Amino acid sequence: MIEIINLHKRFDENYVLRGVDLKINQGETLAIIGPSGCGKSVLLKHIVGLLQPDEGYVSIEGKNINNLTITELYEIRKLFGFLFQGAALFDSMTIEENISLPLIENDYNYSQSKLDKIVIEKLELVGLPGIQKKKPSELSGGMKKRVGLARALVTNPKYILYDEPTTGLDPIMSDSIDELIVHLNKQINVTSVVVTHDMFSVKNVADKVSMMHEGKIYYSGTYNEILNSSDNIIKSFVKRTVI
Repeated sequence: MIEIINLHKRFDENYVLRGVDLKINQGETLAIIGPSGCGKSVLLKHIVGLLQPDEGYVSIEGKNINNLTITELYEIRKLFGFLFQGAALFDSMTIEENISLPLIENDYNYSQSKLDKIVIEKLELVGLPGIQKKKPSELSGGMKKRVGLARALVTNPKYILYDEPTTGLDPIMSDSIDELIVHLNKQINVTSVVVTHDMFSVKNVADKVSMMHEGKIYYSGTYNEILNSSDNIIKSFVKRTVI
């Protein structure tokens, strides 16, 4: 379980998080929505300890990650896979080198044959068998997202964080990414947090939806509850993103 308690964060005069409270239950897919600049991606980075809050804390499986040593924090991070908004692949590396990098950097001490086997398995899992020798420049945007997801899965995480997984993709490719998120959630029983402004994607993947507004969680509910809300702020956001 992930719990976020009274989380505050500012960057100089920019007050981004203003007391976020949120609970993410094991096995669910939570979509975090809200307009650009409302703090969604900043919140994700706090969950894995890439940013430290000014006030409040994040608890992962009962551990306040603000109080952990660097070594303890690295161990907690092994529970997570993170799909960055632009996939964040290294252009100078092959696909197999990109995917195996977390295992190498975190000293899993696997043999090369073991690494090769894992890469093949993860590429098959995201529907891209046989591309391990290619470079990122040879792939489409949707394929890069899938490779980024394969890398996020390489450590067999309990939690996967998705930062705008369908941004920049055409509707067909967006649907395929959504289908993959749902498939992985069922197949490997991970807990997923999807940051997005794409309400079509929310409809496809989310068990629960939390909307951020002015640095806080403004509303939580199902997709249908959000869609049919009479609240003017929610209605305004939904109108901009659905129509």
